Amino acid sequence: MSKLIPYACMALLGASNAIAQNQLDGSASKPPLGPDGKPVQQVNVTGGRASDIDERRNSVAGKQIFSREELDRNGDSNIGDVLKRLPGVTLGGRPGRGGEVRMRGMGNGYTQVLLNGERPPAGFSMESLSPDQVERVEIMRGPVAEHSAQAIAGTINIVLRDGYQQRDKQFKLTDTIEQGRHAPNLSLTAPGKVGQLTYLLSGSLFENLPHDNTLTYNRDTRADGVVVKDQNVLEQSQRTAYGVHFTPRLSYKFDGGDTLNFQPFIMSFRSHGDARSDLGQNTGLVPPALQQPPEYVSALSKTHYSGTFMRGFGNWIHKLEGASKLDVKFGFGKGLSDNDTQRAQYDGAGKLQDSFTDTSSVREHSFNSGGKYTTPLGRNHGLAAGWDVELGHRVETKVSVDQNGVPQFAESGDNLTADSRRLALYAQDEWDISSQWSGYGGLRWEGIRTTSSRATGDINNSSSVFSPLLHAVYRIPGSEKDQLRASLTKSYKAANVQDLIALPSIARLNSATRPDRTGNPNLKPELATGLDLAYEHYVGRSGIISATGFVRNIDNLIRRVVALENTSTGPRWVSTPQNIGHARTKGIELEAKFQLQELLQQGPAIDLRANYSRFWSSVDDIPGPNNHLDAQPKQTANLGTDYRMKALPLTLGANVNWTAPTLVQSSLTQEIGASRKRSFDIYGLWKIDSLQQLRISANNLMAESALASNIVNINGLSQAAYTSNQTYVAWSVKYELKF
Repeated sequence: MSKLIPYACMALLGASNAIAQNQLDGSASKPPLGPDGKPVQQVNVTGGRASDIDERRNSVAGKQIFSREELDRNGDSNIGDVLKRLPGVTLGGRPGRGGEVRMRGMGNGYTQVLLNGERPPAGFSMESLSPDQVERVEIMRGPVAEHSAQAIAGTINIVLRDGYQQRDKQFKLTDTIEQGRHAPNLSLTAPGKVGQLTYLLSGSLFENLPHDNTLTYNRDTRADGVVVKDQNVLEQSQRTAYGVHFTPRLSYKFDGGDTLNFQPFIMSFRSHGDARSDLGQNTGLVPPALQQPPEYVSALSKTHYSGTFMRGFGNWIHKLEGASKLDVKFGFGKGLSDNDTQRAQYDGAGKLQDSFTDTSSVREHSFNSGGKYTTPLGRNHGLAAGWDVELGHRVETKVSVDQNGVPQFAESGDNLTADSRRLALYAQDEWDISSQWSGYGGLRWEGIRTTSSRATGDINNSSSVFSPLLHAVYRIPGSEKDQLRASLTKSYKAANVQDLIALPSIARLNSATRPDRTGNPNLKPELATGLDLAYEHYVGRSGIISATGFVRNIDNLIRRVVALENTSTGPRWVSTPQNIGHARTKGIELEAKFQLQELLQQGPAIDLRANYSRFWSSVDDIPGPNNHLDAQPKQTANLGTDYRMKALPLTLGANVNWTAPTLVQSSLTQEIGASRKRSFDIYGLWKIDSLQQLRISANNLMAESALASNIVNINGLSQAAYTSNQTYVAWSVKYELKF
């Protein structure tokens, strides 16, 4: 099936283009005739906010918008499941468990994720965000000056509910069932107005009971082919997680025309879980003289986590003379998280061998301010200039000790204090040059400074990046539905605080394939030069056919390198991020989305969606043929359809998402692989009446196990780990009520 999906996507693209061409040639339905036999002029009247497709079409710097219709389509329980169906977006991790969001197959922080146009608080996870809290998702393939240029792969902006076009209170009750475990979710949205103040109150409560089952096969082999370790590790875990989200929005309109908006985002999350690990040592391949006793035979652990994150977004819009205006932004953030794990390891007789206690506490505070001044420079010509300032303060304490109270790393129990400062200045000019041409030019300077104080000494890391940004749109004469896009941009990826100054993360079964992880205060930002070219053909009111090509040249590439190091507790394998050189990635992205009834008057009420991407990449200082960017697949594809019945108030839909397997030579000594991912989802929506509807959906119907490999060849020894993670079908029932 994996070989058929790309061809099916391209066939659908070709078929939709042929249908659209027939429509342009007059083979589709003709306008009605009047009593005199002449065509009657048709006038389309629209009102309110521009549609998603119109905003995309009119945006000079390419922007894709997916609003409530797309977010509600499959009845997903988290925003990650929505994103995986969008063009060019994939998720790391196995199906049903979310993971890092990636655009163009590029993980490891190349994709900028924003919340209401701002960086989300540390520790925030999109997988824990309910779609009911989101108004729309904006995807930008190229950076713009208004947002940070930390977007080598692109930007995903999640806009929380703001209440436009909403009049009714909405109540939603969802229950998701996986392996017989229920995960209820209750959400309520209530708009209102008091005088000049309008508000939207939106909140949700949720509970989740995930269960994971992982089998890992470890084998160590010497250069002469002799096996010195042969093990199976079965790990089973279950958690109970629950939390609350609250996202109110307040907007006050002054008599003079000024507007003040404020929207806090509050998320509180708790979980506790149990895990068991059973280590089986196979002796058939290991010579008796080389057999070593296992690290343990069984291990039991208990984990407790609590986290509360709050972020406030606000802006004041002040109208100036003419059409000029000043938009001043302000915001703050606070994050509190505590985590503790107790692990006990036993031998074959059930006797306690060792126990470990790991605790961590993180306290973060942030403040940000910014502003944008916009003014017209003439007809269809606008200038904007602004600034951004963000200050952050982090205090982290991590304790890791064994049963005798012996610290497991040198700074166990010491406080780490870190401060970060980000300052940006930008200007941008957007201009409709003619009826055919629109252009955008932007300049952004951004400087980041990170300092930290710890027992081993102070750390100071500073960097700055200047990013020129150019975007252009050319509307093909004589064909109002066709246009070309081009972008030439400079972007970057700064090292995050964890990669710069993180305290060590200890691996209990330490090996080259399970190393400890630590930071590197000397990291430089990755710098990228990017070129994007795109062709777009718009079909009907809400359809599009597009083809995009891109190239990114990246300098100062950051990769984690594994090495055996001497630590306070003896030799241990440690993974450390390093700048390793230059890389290049390129790709093509195809997309088709349309309604058959807009193309064929007598066609069925079917909506079709398809996208297909093909990527290439190489890292100069790592030998091929698999010297790709970290975790970047060669291909991804998505096919979806929705059918609205005429005789019944019922809509049926299905979606299949596919990501090709990956095999990446991540360093001179390490090779990492992952199996394909196929996710097949279906849903049915029954509209009971104008105020009620019931949605039933099933996600991950194929429930394929996720396979992974990690092989490290170093010091004449090959250490290999092969992992299999079970995945499961998740059924969901959602009842929605407006009142």
